[in-house]
Amino acid sequence: MAQNTAVKFGTNWVAQAEHGGFYQAAADGTYAACGLDVTIVPGGPQVNNRASLLAGQIEFSMGGSSLDAFMAVQEGVPVVAVSAIFQKDPQVIVTHPGKAETFADLVKLDKLLIGDAGVITFWAWMQKAYGFKPEQREVYTFSAAPLIANENWGMQGYLSSEPFFVEKETGWKPDVFLMADAGYTAYSTTIETMAPTIAEKPEVVKCFVDGSAKGWYNYLYGDNTAANALIKADNPEMSDEAIAYGVNAMKEYGIVDSGDTETMGIGAMTDEKMADFYAKMVEVGALPEGLDIKAGYTLQFVNQGVGLDLKP
Repeated sequence: MAQNTAVKFGTNWVAQAEHGGFYQAAADGTYAACGLDVTIVPGGPQVNNRASLLAGQIEFSMGGSSLDAFMAVQEGVPVVAVSAIFQKDPQVIVTHPGKAETFADLVKLDKLLIGDAGVITFWAWMQKAYGFKPEQREVYTFSAAPLIANENWGMQGYLSSEPFFVEKETGWKPDVFLMADAGYTAYSTTIETMAPTIAEKPEVVKCFVDGSAKGWYNYLYGDNTAANALIKADNPEMSDEAIAYGVNAMKEYGIVDSGDTETMGIGAMTDEKMADFYAKMVEVGALPEGLDIKAGYTLQFVNQGVGLDLKP
């Protein structure tokens, strides 16, 4: 591979702490050390980086969850997940303090604010696994006002976003229940590329996957000042306080580094966990039976312990 091979990586939202490891690897020369000149292309409400990947405008994109890999197979699209940066999906239910002790207790709430996108996935899973009732759902319009006004309601959220803003707005610290810890076994923040890229440029994929893993170790456990400066340059609305909250939440809940990563390294994926989540999505009707899910991901570039030596 030629030095300074230029590649673009499209994220799935505006720059934030949840993208920190990628910015870290760009900022500290980790990608450059194995020959890549990486440009991070932030996502956002008007940006579809998955479409850019399919169009050949970028080489890598950030997938939302394992579900994206399965849906690519279903749609016959040659997009392949090559790494899973988040071992746990950061989807949470947020409540007023003291309303529930466990995830199972949430069934006692009067209403839960759930967005349309979650209805056929995690909300369907919650009903199947825990007995939530369809009539408990209220439509989530990405406003916390109904939760704040109703003490016996819950609200979906992203671990480092909604809990932070509810606390800022109200002064009280909400209780947070992570779906992943209750059995919602999706990977999240995957690295996706096109199947031909894997076949024709495996060294490029390896450099990006390995560099990202090292970047995440350094971002979580080292000096992340330069990465955070890049995040704020790409997203001037991002505050130091919000970034610090995000980093602490990822570490506290083991979003990036827990379970399989402790021996296999950040980015780990297993056939077993993929099959488990696929079975759950088939059970709730989100996906059909019989998909060749292994066409949607590869373990070729992960599970090799890359970056474990960087962890303190």
